[in-house]
Amino acid sequence: MTSALLLIADAVPQAIQFTSLGLDPVALDLGFFTIKWYSLAYLAGILIAYWYLSVLIRQPGAPLARRHADDMVFYATLGIIIGGRLGYVIFYNPEIFEHPLDVLKLWQGGMSLHGGTLGVILAIWWMARANQLSFLRVCDYIACCVPVGLGLGRIANFINGELWGKATDVPWAIVFPTGGDVPRHPSQLYEAVLEGPLMFAILAFFFWRTDARYQPGKLFGIAALTYGAARFGVEYFREADAQLMEFAQRTGLHMGQWLTIPMLLIGLWLVATAKGRRVRVEPIAGAKSVG
Repeated sequence: MTSALLLIADAVPQAIQFTSLGLDPVALDLGFFTIKWYSLAYLAGILIAYWYLSVLIRQPGAPLARRHADDMVFYATLGIIIGGRLGYVIFYNPEIFEHPLDVLKLWQGGMSLHGGTLGVILAIWWMARANQLSFLRVCDYIACCVPVGLGLGRIANFINGELWGKATDVPWAIVFPTGGDVPRHPSQLYEAVLEGPLMFAILAFFFWRTDARYQPGKLFGIAALTYGAARFGVEYFREADAQLMEFAQRTGLHMGQWLTIPMLLIGLWLVATAKGRRVRVEPIAGAKSVG
């Protein structure tokens, strides 16, 4: 292993230096106030997803109205932040619990996509129950909007120079400042493409070109399968978190892969059983009833 890294390190002069890309995690620095690209990615992801959701619910047979979409933005944001942070602490860095107040220090980084997903699902469940909406159908519509935030978030990870990949000698390898003098896979960009544009295109096809949106849970399941497959595969090119390196070596899979397995199984079940849940759709918003 050591000899392999030495050989890869010899390729450093030919590799792309991250510092030469002119990227800075801080988008705006006023001295007394700074805005980071990561924060802007979250904000832009939520706003664009909200706009796209408003387009989706104007179609026939929508399971929620504009007023529900307005509420969903607030609750989903809470779900992302609370679920994402708790998921990171519980699954990736439980030592933070030794200093409970550090759990609140979001500006120091540390968010889990799996935790954020669970947080959003709980937010949707609560809102759907309170408003007597179809939980699965609301999940279907929200799932179509999720790739926007995922793609932007991964780009922000790249700009931050974090969550880089394993050592490699591929022509597009990058030497990250925090990754040592070793060229590495820009795995953040792999995830950005797979979880962003590709996942968005797949869900858009099934929403606009098929009757998937009238089969409760199908779009949600397709999203789970697409994200799960992308994340599971990219993890083979991504370096495990330092504190979980031993766990990855002992189990043969990264923590992200283990957490993705239930997502894949649930997604497969939702897609396989969706047709049986196909019922006449009475619209909450949009046009007339859809048979």
